[in-house]
Amino acid sequence: MQRILAISWLTWKSALRFKLFLVIAVLLVLAVVGLPLLIKDDGTARGFTQIILTYTLSAITGLLGLSTLWLACGTLARDIEECHIQVVATKPIARWQIWLGKWIGIMTLNAALLAISGGCVYGLLQWRANKLPAGEQKILREQVLVARGSAKEPNNQAEIDAQTEEVFRDRLKNSPVENVNKAEVRRQIREQVKAELQVVPPSYKRMWRINLGFAKNYLAGKPLQLRIKFNSAQKSASGTYGAIWQVGVPDKTKLWQSEPMSLAPDTFHEFEIPPDLFDDSGLLTIAFVNGNGTTLLFPLEDGMEVLYPEGGFALNFARGLGIIFCWMALLAALGLMAASFLTFPVAAFFSMAMLVVALSSGTLAESVEAGSVAAGNEETGEQGHSVADMVLIPAFKGMLAVITLVKDFSPVDSLSSGRSITWGELARAIGQIVVLLGGLLGLLGIFFFSRRELATAQGTQ
Repeated sequence: MQRILAISWLTWKSALRFKLFLVIAVLLVLAVVGLPLLIKDDGTARGFTQIILTYTLSAITGLLGLSTLWLACGTLARDIEECHIQVVATKPIARWQIWLGKWIGIMTLNAALLAISGGCVYGLLQWRANKLPAGEQKILREQVLVARGSAKEPNNQAEIDAQTEEVFRDRLKNSPVENVNKAEVRRQIREQVKAELQVVPPSYKRMWRINLGFAKNYLAGKPLQLRIKFNSAQKSASGTYGAIWQVGVPDKTKLWQSEPMSLAPDTFHEFEIPPDLFDDSGLLTIAFVNGNGTTLLFPLEDGMEVLYPEGGFALNFARGLGIIFCWMALLAALGLMAASFLTFPVAAFFSMAMLVVALSSGTLAESVEAGSVAAGNEETGEQGHSVADMVLIPAFKGMLAVITLVKDFSPVDSLSSGRSITWGELARAIGQIVVLLGGLLGLLGIFFFSRRELATAQGTQ
């Protein structure tokens, strides 16, 4: 361990010698302080949070991620190209210890930079929060600067899949479909089945039964929030739609009914409901009657959600920074892996290309869902096909499976909306991002570095 720490200290000295640590620290502080000054919020708790948390944490993640990749590629590739590594390699130290020492050095640098920038964000957040109007401060403390758990209806994908296959089989019996169109027909049937579960026609009632689970044991006397979103089949003259909500079950719990609301479609709405409206088993029953003259659609994924208090903001914020730190660990492993067998410019290009692929997961997902990389026919609605699909689609599926292990975690979105980042989520981030993906890249990097002929590396000619 002493040898590994010695390499880590050399990495620190190199970063300090080239002023990299100081430059990144100054840029991070400027991003934290400068963005809220340049971009004014609208005076609401939501607008305030969007500026302070979303923009600053996104800027911190971007700056720290790019500097991590740059340093990881440079610290190893430059040492090899300039023959500095040969001096170290002649010492009684294994190649894997050199590689691991540099990774630990980069990560301790990241820890210091993340602590500085995170502390600035937290301090600025608390200071600026005191300048909001009293009403907005109350919303901020109850809905944003808090860790809220979430509960939804049980996942009904199995029911949707079963109904889709049943309708699809009936469709094939009545009107055979060409093989090339079967995937598209199945997708259209699936959307129709989902629509039947989501739509609420005029004068119809839609009910949600949401189990709060173990949380019911500590929610007595505490108000909850409903977070809803709906779409409309037709536009209204005012642009909004009337809504009255009932929560509770007569003879089992208290029954609460909201005042008439005027809500806009295609956006999220949050409102508070009184405490103790769930029954002894923790089941919360919510009802909505569509009194409008048009059909409303509540998406299965995010149409109805119950939010409840679960903890404080400070610890939640620290866990969010912990997940960002996990991302940096993966980027450091990626950069060092690339530098283990490539020159510095090529390693940097390769690492950036991998990052771009990860950020393009939406395009990959669309190709996988369509089953082809070829463009479809807009007039007929038929999906195009290519001979490359046999290779690219399985490859895209594999990439998406790997990318999902990282992108499942969204600390910036969770913090800005007052969502709880649990210890279990942080543990999964460490396991999936650092141990699994980072460990795999680390093994590859050590393998390449151990077999690289250092004596052939030359400096400038």
